[in-house]
Amino acid sequence: MTGTLHLICPACQAKNRVPAAKLGASPTCGACKAVLFPGAPFELDEARLNKHLKTDEVPLLVDFWAPWCGPCRMMAPMFAEASTQITPHVRFAKLDTEQNQAVGNRFQIRGIPLMILFDRGREVARQAGAMNTGQITGWVRQHLKP
Repeated sequence: MTGTLHLICPACQAKNRVPAAKLGASPTCGACKAVLFPGAPFELDEARLNKHLKTDEVPLLVDFWAPWCGPCRMMAPMFAEASTQITPHVRFAKLDTEQNQAVGNRFQIRGIPLMILFDRGREVARQAGAMNTGQITGWVRQHLKP
């Protein structure tokens, strides 16, 4: 990646411009000073997801889950660990489908956990079912090859 990239702050939702060369230097939000790559998945709701999909120029991996889902809870720590291995090349987020049911309909989610990888707002790939850390990182890297 070269040039300047646009990213939405996961904390305050402000739009930020970050030089691509500085992505690995823990860039912070110009408005609230929060880290733009928090080192763990950040929570989204429908409005925040829409804003990230519209603006973010770094791929976004979203784990669609629900609190009652055993496999979702089982995969959560592995998803978090995968985020530490791929950041800043991919941002990791979680969206509770129980609290955001319209998103489930919009993306035709039939089973959870479901990961959808987006690049510049476009769905690149999706994977249903729980995966371990290595499977998650391998799957992401496979789908983001230039």
